Order: sequence, then structure tokens, then C-alpha cells
Amino acid sequence: MPLLILFILVPIIEITLFIQIGEQIGLGWTIATVIITAFIGTHLVRSQGLRALASAQSSLDQQKLPLEEIFTGLCLLVAGALLLTPGFLTDAIGFTLLAPPFRKVAGRKVMDYLKARGNVHFQTGPRGGFDFSGAQGQQYHRGPGGSGDIIEGEFEVKNDAHNSDRPAHDENDRLPPRS
Repeated sequence: MPLLILFILVPIIEITLFIQIGEQIGLGWTIATVIITAFIGTHLVRSQGLRALASAQSSLDQQKLPLEEIFTGLCLLVAGALLLTPGFLTDAIGFTLLAPPFRKVAGRKVMDYLKARGNVHFQTGPRGGFDFSGAQGQQYHRGPGGSGDIIEGEFEVKNDAHNSDRPAHDENDRLPPRS
């Protein structure tokens, strides 16, 4: 229901702002302002997005979870959509999301919210995962010893003729020596 209210309320606010600002500066300047903010916003989103991508790559190279960069990317995605949407309210919100100090405060609030809700766990794939318990930039865990590769595989123990009377899997089963 809140989303429905948002889809109804935002266009009403935008239309009201278009009328009021159009009366103050004129129709031509109002349209020009909307177009100019879209171009400026697009340029800022692109440049900040490339920086966030490079920063995320650097964090991954250091085997750290790029939480801040992921949040920045989400903010930039929303900011880009809002800045391309014609309107003064959406532009104001979009430009606010482009401000790094606002993103830092918002990121801390989101982090506090996630901490209050409990632990959050990320699984990155077969090589290991991140156990995120609230600390940003948690180190990447690569198995029990913290180093080395984990190789997944399957094996089957086959009984030869002299062991056929015993169950297929018991504590005496051994893997054959490597050849």
C-alpha cells in the first residue's frame, strides 16, 4: 500500500511544483532546467559509478567484501533513475543520493538496521564466503586453515572380493593410495 501511495503522491507533488516554478521562471526555463538537470545528473552518476566500480574491484582484490561500494552502487542506480525522471522533487532526491556525505549517513543507518535484525551471512561461492556480523570489510574466509584452495569432489568406496561380507561404509574404509 505505501508504494501505491508513493506512485499517486509523487506525480501530484511534481505537477504542483511544475506549475509553481513555471509561474515564477516561465515555461521555457522550467523545461530547460529539467533537461539540464537530467544531463548533469547522468554525468555525475556515470563518473561516481565508475569510481565505485574501481573501488569495489580494489576491495575484492584485497579479499574484502565491498559493502560500502555495493551500497554506493544501489544509491547511484536509484539516483540515476530519479534524475532521468522529469520533475523537481525527483531531481532533488536524486542529487541528494549523489552526495557522498548523505550516502555515508544513510549507509550507517542501513547497517544499524541490519545489525538490529540479526546476523547477515553472504556466500560467495564454492571457494568460501563472508560471515558478516556487523563489521564492514570482513576478511574473506578460504576454508578451515584460512588459506589454500578447496576442491570439491565425490568418491565411492568399492569393496573387493575379500571384503564383500562387510558393509560398504564403516570406520575401517580407507582411500586407496594415489597412483
